[in-house]
Amino acid sequence: MTIRTVKTTPIEGQKPGTSGLRARTKKFMEPNFLENFVQSIFAGVGGVEGKTLTLGGDGRYFNKRAIQTIMKMAAANGAARIVVGRDGILSTPAASAVIRARKTDGGVILSASHNPGGETGDFGIKYNIPAGGPAPEGITDAIYANTLQISDYRILDAPDVDLSADGESVLGDMVVEVIDPVAIYADLMRSLFDFDAIRDLFASGFRMRFDAMHAVTGPYATAIIEGELGAPKGAVVNAIPLPDFGGGHPDPNPVYAKALMDEMFGADAPDFGAASDGDGDRNMVIGRNCYVTPSDSLAVLAANAHLAPGYAAGLAGVARSMPTSRAADRVAAKLGIGSYETPTGWKFFGTLLDAGKATLCGEESAGTGSNHVREKDGLWAVLLWLNILARRRQSVAEIMSAHWAEYGRDYYSRHDYEGVDKAAAEGLMDHLRNQLASLPGQTVEGMTVTAADDFAYTDPVDGSKASKQGVRVTFGDDARLVFRLSGTGTVGATLRVYMERFEADPAKQSEETQAAIAPVIRAAAALAGIRTRLGRDGPDVMT
Repeated sequence: MTIRTVKTTPIEGQKPGTSGLRARTKKFMEPNFLENFVQSIFAGVGGVEGKTLTLGGDGRYFNKRAIQTIMKMAAANGAARIVVGRDGILSTPAASAVIRARKTDGGVILSASHNPGGETGDFGIKYNIPAGGPAPEGITDAIYANTLQISDYRILDAPDVDLSADGESVLGDMVVEVIDPVAIYADLMRSLFDFDAIRDLFASGFRMRFDAMHAVTGPYATAIIEGELGAPKGAVVNAIPLPDFGGGHPDPNPVYAKALMDEMFGADAPDFGAASDGDGDRNMVIGRNCYVTPSDSLAVLAANAHLAPGYAAGLAGVARSMPTSRAADRVAAKLGIGSYETPTGWKFFGTLLDAGKATLCGEESAGTGSNHVREKDGLWAVLLWLNILARRRQSVAEIMSAHWAEYGRDYYSRHDYEGVDKAAAEGLMDHLRNQLASLPGQTVEGMTVTAADDFAYTDPVDGSKASKQGVRVTFGDDARLVFRLSGTGTVGATLRVYMERFEADPAKQSEETQAAIAPVIRAAAALAGIRTRLGRDGPDVMT
């Protein structure tokens, strides 16, 4: 086996976004594209000589090939050990759990999360720090800087490593340790939740459906929900991970998980429904005839987390991304704990979790998690819901009604305009920013603007700053409107418009969501000029 130093030149389009580097799969398959970025990761973290890394991905197309390349590059760069999931598979939260449990020096995770897979789909790669969370901007900036000046990369000439069975082998001077991708994660879940209570729930005739969307969570959900908790065989559907996710879009929302929605709102629906995404870090929760928004889910989990053994001592605080509704803030206020509003991107929760300021975190984009790992965790959220249902013995709809009666209801929806012209979308955002100073005091669709800004954040732990994180227009406690360009797409731009309206009166909390927020929808159209500037009559996706 010999180490080759391969000459290369910088390649455009390698600036990491909020969740690492994402691009079309075929772009990653082009000569040197993956290799340049991996070598830049190694350089950006100060080298990997003598270090142990965790490695795995969500199983999408090109995952196996990329895993072999990364291992050979790690060996050539002096890494001492790679801990890799069997067949190169690790869900994103499981990878975080492995980094933390095995105390590795960080990890490389291959995923484009909820984006479509396959040869014509998307691929992604990111580096996670030793705490288990996504790399902060200081590291991603260093990685990007190296992509702009890279001149060569190092790789070991060696046969591929067999990753089909657990155990150790040697690649050059580096040890490759293949592990069960489920084992460490399942151990962690047992320490957090009352599995006996959940088993009793299923034994009572409780029925659920978990849609793994042919993505990475299938083996985890099958092993835990069916294997350990006693749910009947078939409770987990679409459980076999496929490189193209079965041709579907592995995003757990009412649009892309339509089959599950239809079942949960159909005749003889199960008691509880849930879904997870491509890499296992997102979730959707549904009761019989009751869809739970991710914002409401975070609030309900915060209010009831004490029912699970791992959180029985109470929460230190709750953190949410800025576009997420203010429902969790109301719970935190009643519990007398801290509440934090951060930019979008799970990495912003890391310092709060590490400092013990927050225990639960969540994003409106279906990501929820806690201090057990440093990533959002789809199956964790589902298990916490099951723990709550097992203890309260109420339906999802009953739990939601009781929660709204106590805390008020934040009607909430996100409208996505996908694949729009990037220049036009940026022009729309500039148009909004130019109005900010003059908006307070104005009345729009019968609502008076009380505040308007472009969200900026100063981390309360390390003092780091982030600016231009989304335009906010607030109408007192009654309503709020947020505009933001997404950083997770690979083609064009995606404009996300977030709308919420608060209703304190339980007698008025049963209105259909889009009807309830209709004035906020009209205000968004009036302020942004979406139809004129983007040429769109309506959103592509409403969640």
